[in-house]
This record gives sequence, structure tokens and C-alpha cells, in this order.
Amino acid sequence: MTILRLVLGDQLNPEHTWFHEVNDGILYVMMEVRSETDYVCHHAQKVLAIFAAMRDFARHIGAKGHRIRYFHILDPDNRQSLTSNLALMLATASFQRLEWQAPDEWRIDRQLAVFTASCGVPAGMVSSHHFLTERHDAAAMFPGHDNWLMETFYRAMRRRYQILLDRNGKPEGGRWNYDHDNRKPWPRSPPLPPPWQKSHDHAQLWDDIQASGIVTLGYPCAADFPWPLNRQEALELLAHFVRYGLPHFGDYQDAMSTQSPYLYHSLLSFAMNTKMLQPLEVIKAAEDAWRTGLVSLAAVEGFIRQILGWREYVRGFYWAHMPDYLHTNYFEHQRPLPEWFWNGHTHMRCLSQVIHQSLDLAYAHHIQRLMVTGNFALLAGLDPLQLHEWYLGIYIDAFEWVEMPNTLGMSQYADGGRLASKPYVASASYMHRMSDYCKGCHYDRKARYGATACPLNALYWNFHLEHQEKLSGHPRLFHVYRYLDKIDDQEKQQIRQQSAGMLANLADL
Repeated sequence: MTILRLVLGDQLNPEHTWFHEVNDGILYVMMEVRSETDYVCHHAQKVLAIFAAMRDFARHIGAKGHRIRYFHILDPDNRQSLTSNLALMLATASFQRLEWQAPDEWRIDRQLAVFTASCGVPAGMVSSHHFLTERHDAAAMFPGHDNWLMETFYRAMRRRYQILLDRNGKPEGGRWNYDHDNRKPWPRSPPLPPPWQKSHDHAQLWDDIQASGIVTLGYPCAADFPWPLNRQEALELLAHFVRYGLPHFGDYQDAMSTQSPYLYHSLLSFAMNTKMLQPLEVIKAAEDAWRTGLVSLAAVEGFIRQILGWREYVRGFYWAHMPDYLHTNYFEHQRPLPEWFWNGHTHMRCLSQVIHQSLDLAYAHHIQRLMVTGNFALLAGLDPLQLHEWYLGIYIDAFEWVEMPNTLGMSQYADGGRLASKPYVASASYMHRMSDYCKGCHYDRKARYGATACPLNALYWNFHLEHQEKLSGHPRLFHVYRYLDKIDDQEKQQIRQQSAGMLANLADL
């Protein structure tokens, strides 16, 4: 029996059960295709990293004796789409069965479902053996509810996998959640972790990418690469993070600084989202570090919550709400992204810092995404679909299943509160408290009105005035609307006028 098995670019797990035994009756196929590079404009380093990791994976399983057909981007037989290449292989060779691992993204899932329904051979999907829940487990936990509660899901996952529980099944330390302990600005101490990098020669691959006509954004990185390209490197990065980053991750996970784009963050999301690392092994490594006294309980709980809680929860949310979720727009925001989202040329130092960093590194941590670019986009009424496509393209770890809910739901409140408990917006006071971005900025963080007033200040209050009908009854916004009720109509008019001037000239901010 000859079986054709498709391996996608985010399914780079050499320990998957498929690869436990070598079978000459199985042919694996991997593809670098324009249909995957072109559905949004991706960062140069994202394309480089995925292609380089795919090629490394193909070499690895080939060296183990597995048969593989690899379509390089410049392969003359490459039809530049997953299904077209599969059709070519099925037409030119005799296969008795087609198999694939469950895709993480709805669009790929649908492409393969439609194709295999009429491909002419028996076909079947198997698990990727990566996630700790099935696609619809989260939805089953909240039957009939539009608004889910992540904390409920997280505690259930802690119990299911016996993570950070004492002998009586209670949470270690007597608390489930240490989030309030983990919101400190970074005072430039303790010292930053030493950088983790690997030298890779990507010159030829970058030449191939350019020759193929793929359009990218940002800047390529041809030598020292801060992203693992195979499982061994990913395990090294995990060990590096547990030793150097995790001890201080909890305290400073929300902090931002011009001194470091990474601070104490793990940089493991790319390796995890391409399945080089498995979530449970990362969780266990962190838990073991606490049990051996290397890190505090607050630090390890905050890190584990992001993986065992939020990551699994967001995936379940994605599969429960697709495909309609893509077009949610609760506030009916329509403004296009300013040009400086693509080059960082804005006088707002916080936005300039984070966008330049993103273009340089294909990276920003979750607070930079949520409370800098996302905060401005929501306050300015930018089109959430455009913002989603920008996030999906620019970040190396951005795959639709995790990026879309975080952008449309958590960041932009475009779903009207199905994912986020409130709109996450802030004025300059938050930026000053959690970062050093305000220092040396063109704008005055303390001013609300005038040519040099920080745009975030008037826009913050204008956002709540503009959406008062939808938000004034929200229990977590009581203090906001209580304040607005106390100010007079003249000041409200000043807020509106200041905001209108800025929104009419977003390109010049």
C-alpha cells in the first residue's frame, strides 16, 4: 500500500507518531508555496524562518530513512498551492490513500476538506498530537454561553493535567492566579538574560525567496537568528529561558523598555506554534524549575497560565467562532491603517519604538501588541480586519488560530466582548507607568489639548464618549463614565475637537 502524507509548515514535530517507524510504502510531501506566503504580506524573517525550518525538518526525517518529496519555492514543478501540488502528485503516481495532520487554521482545513472530497483516493485526517485539548473542548465547557470565562477553563486544565496542585488537589500556594503580582515596570534591574542566538546561513534561501517574487515586509536576518529552526535548538532555547528568563518573567511580563525588546520573555512561541516543542513539556519544565527552587510560584504560574490557559483557550475559541468571526466589527471602525504602521515614522515614541522593533525583529511581546499598537488602533477607530492582517503578517509567531482572536477579540473588542472582559484602552499615564517610551517623546504625556499633547489622552476619552451608548453600562467601565458625567459639555467638546483634528491627520502624528 502506498500512502501520501502531507506535512504542513507548522507541523515540524519529528516525534509525531508518523515518524516512529520507517515505511517504504509511505511518501511524505512538504511544500513552499505562494498560496501560503501571499494570503497576507508576511515579514521577511517569518518566511525565512518557516522555509528554513521546513528544509531542516525534511533533511532530518530523510536522514532517518523516510521518503520525502519536497517542493522548493523555485521548483519548476511547483504549482504554488497545497491542493494543486497534491493533485499533481495524485495524477502522476499511484497512491492508495492520502493523509494529513489536522491543520490549525480554518482556511487550510477547508481547503483540504474540499479537495479530498473529490481527490479520487481514500483520504483521512489524523491528530497533530500537539494541543492539550481537542478543537471543540472549550466550547463544550460553556454550552449555550456567548461569553466564556478563561479562568474557569484554566482551573479545569490545571486539574486535568495535575499542574501546580498540592497532594490534596488544591492550587499550590493557596491561589489559582498570581496575575496581580506580575505587573511591575522594569527599573533596569535585575540584569537582562544573555541573548540566545544561532548562526545560520540564509543567504541562498533569501535569494530564492526574492527570485520567486514573494513580497515581504520588514528586514531579513541572514546570520545570527534568535529563532530555533529545529527541535534540538528549540530545546536549547527552552533550557536557556528556564535558567535566565523565567526567574524574572512574572514580575516584568507586562513591562516595556527601549533597552530590550525581549526583557524576560521566552521567545518560545515560534517553536511551539510550529510544533518543534510540545506545550506539556514546556509547562513541565517550568513547573520543575519552581519545585527545585529556581523560580517563584508567581513567576511560574503566570507563565504556565499563558500556555495551559490562554493558548488552549484561544484555540478553542477560534474553532468555535469560525468562519464568521473574521468579519466582526462591533464598533464599526473603518479607518485604514496609517502608512507609518509599515515604516514606523511617527512622532509618537511608543508607536515608533514598537513598530520599528517589529519591522527589525518580527517580534513584539503581548503587552506591546495589546497596549501599544492595539491600544492606538482601537482608540483611533482603525479597521480591525486591516489590523488583523498586519499582525498576522508582521509577527513570526502569528498563525491565524492564535492571532485572530487575540487581535479581533482581545485587542480590538470587535466581537463586542465575547473574548475580552472589557475594551483594553489606555491613556499616556499607562504608557508612562509601564515603559520608558514617554521619555524624549515629541508629545507631552501630561497634556490633553494642544499641538504637542499626547494623542492617547484625548483619544482615550473620545473613545468612551463616541461609544457611550454601547459601553456606559459596562460594570468595569463605571469609573470612566462616572468621570465623564462630572465634566461639563465644554470640556467634552474640547475632547471631541482635539480628537477630530488628530483623526483627520493620522498620517502626520
